[in-house]
Amino acid sequence: MPESPLRVAMIGNGFMGAAHSQGWRVAPRFYDLPATPEMALLVGRNPSTVGPAARKWGWAETSLDWREAIARDDIDVIDIVTPGDSHAEIAIAALAAGKHVLCEKPLANTSAEAQEMADAAAAAFERGVFAMVGFTFRRLPATVYARDLVASGAIGELRQVRAAYLQDWLVDENAPMVWRLDKSLAGSGALGDIGAHAIDLAQFITGQRLQSVSGILQTLVNDRPIAGSSERGRVTVDDVALFQGRFDSGMLGTFEASRMATGRRNSLRVEVSGSTGAISFDMEDQNFLEFYDGSAEAGTRGFTRISVTQPEHPYVAAWWPPGHILGYEHGFSHQVRDFVEAIVAHEQPTPSFADGLQVQRVLDAVEASSADGSAWIATN
Repeated sequence: MPESPLRVAMIGNGFMGAAHSQGWRVAPRFYDLPATPEMALLVGRNPSTVGPAARKWGWAETSLDWREAIARDDIDVIDIVTPGDSHAEIAIAALAAGKHVLCEKPLANTSAEAQEMADAAAAAFERGVFAMVGFTFRRLPATVYARDLVASGAIGELRQVRAAYLQDWLVDENAPMVWRLDKSLAGSGALGDIGAHAIDLAQFITGQRLQSVSGILQTLVNDRPIAGSSERGRVTVDDVALFQGRFDSGMLGTFEASRMATGRRNSLRVEVSGSTGAISFDMEDQNFLEFYDGSAEAGTRGFTRISVTQPEHPYVAAWWPPGHILGYEHGFSHQVRDFVEAIVAHEQPTPSFADGLQVQRVLDAVEASSADGSAWIATN
């Protein structure tokens, strides 16, 4: 029988608020969780939007102050989906109050903030309080299966990684200013917003970490219209990030993040080449994984397109019959499942805040490399 319910307060009610709400709402209906999440409180800054959002997504109550959520004795979990500038303050306060924390990526806006969060999470862990960062794309059937294939030796010795996350929602130079274009709120642009996913997924699939990087950032549109005004605001983050990296083993990887890649809606692609094979994944085709088996007969070699919709594939058995595909939103349900199970088992959920800190160090090293033209910057 499930333990006592886990009462959840979510801080933020934008795009990620909808995605996380879907996860909290749906996961207990498809998975037999050891504790049932209850969507107790939605916190937002705007009274005109937080109420309708709560009713639409199924949250029981609303508040305009995240401190209220942390102070309440009947709240067990704080889910942070706010802009990056507030992650550290909210997470550290929540952990100190004994609340489990799920925080959207990237973990913070700087390595210094991320270090404080990781330290707070480590101290909380000793008291049986757990924290996790939301790199949701680790929780797709194809990406977990890719990791398992690599770990099994199916592609041999790892030799090269290519990772790119491409979007085009900023191609129009008259697209309005939003918080993601303000460095004081977002920390960085394409680099942190979507490049962080490419970094984490490449490391997750290979089981290796980036040790040093060399990169360049560029802003292609320097000012954009302010909604409801005739003025234009200054863009203070990157539109495009390109960098190369060296992993623990000495293996090289190339990375690209762009929100100006015309025609690419949401393409996160990771390809890993090994001595005897390769794997390739593209999130715009997320129900499939491509696998190259170099040991096959010469006349039959080629990338095999695997439909990762069988009950044998990660996460799939709880959902639909074979061949019935999963979508973007399912990863958030998988995230809830894994987080709740870890909490009840008193185990450190992954990715941890320490993992989020390591990704933040990579982001900061890329930015430092671009700023001073250095060939390579260490990530630790």
